[in-house]
Amino acid sequence: MTKQELLDRLEQSPVIAAVQDTAFEAALRSPAEVIFCLKANLLTVKEQVKAAHEAGKCVFVHLDLADGIGKDKVGVAYLAGIGVDGIISTRTQLVRLASEYGLLGVQRFFALDSKGVESMAETLAGAAPDLIEIMPGIAGKVIERFARGATPVIAGGLIETKKEVTSVLEHGALAVSTGREELWYL
Repeated sequence: MTKQELLDRLEQSPVIAAVQDTAFEAALRSPAEVIFCLKANLLTVKEQVKAAHEAGKCVFVHLDLADGIGKDKVGVAYLAGIGVDGIISTRTQLVRLASEYGLLGVQRFFALDSKGVESMAETLAGAAPDLIEIMPGIAGKVIERFARGATPVIAGGLIETKKEVTSVLEHGALAVSTGREELWYL
C-alpha cells in the first residue's frame, strides 16, 4: 500500500478501528477501512492480517505494544513478511525502519505538556513518518499546529463521542483512531 492509497482511504473513511484482540472481528465487520492492532501477538497476528486483507481493510500493528514480536529490525522485518501495511510506534527508529521494509510508519506522540509538544516538533524535524498520531486526540490546539505541516495527522485517545470525532477533523486531523465500536460506523 502506498501512502497516497492510505490517505485516499482515510479521506473516504476517517475513523480507524483501534482494537485489541477481542474487538478484531467487530472491526472486520465495521465500515472502517483501516485497523490499528494495539495488542497484536505473535501467535495470531498473521491470521489477523490475512483476515483484514480479505475484508478489504488495511492493518497497522502497534509494535511497542505487540506481544512476542521484537521491538527491533527483526520485528519490523517479520511484520513486513506477513503483509502488514504499516506499523505504529513511539520509537522514531522503528518508524524509520518501516520504510526500509516497504511499510508505512505512524509516529505516535503524547501531547502531555508544552515540553512534550516541543519535543514532537524536534522529532519531526529529524524523522520522516508517513503520518503522526497525536494523543490524546481531544487536543485540538496541538492537532491544529501539526496539521498545518507536511505530515498528515491522526488523532487518537480519549475520543468517545461523535462530537469529538467531528471536532478533531475540524481541527485538521486527517483521521481518528478509536476503540469505541459505535464510532466506527460514523
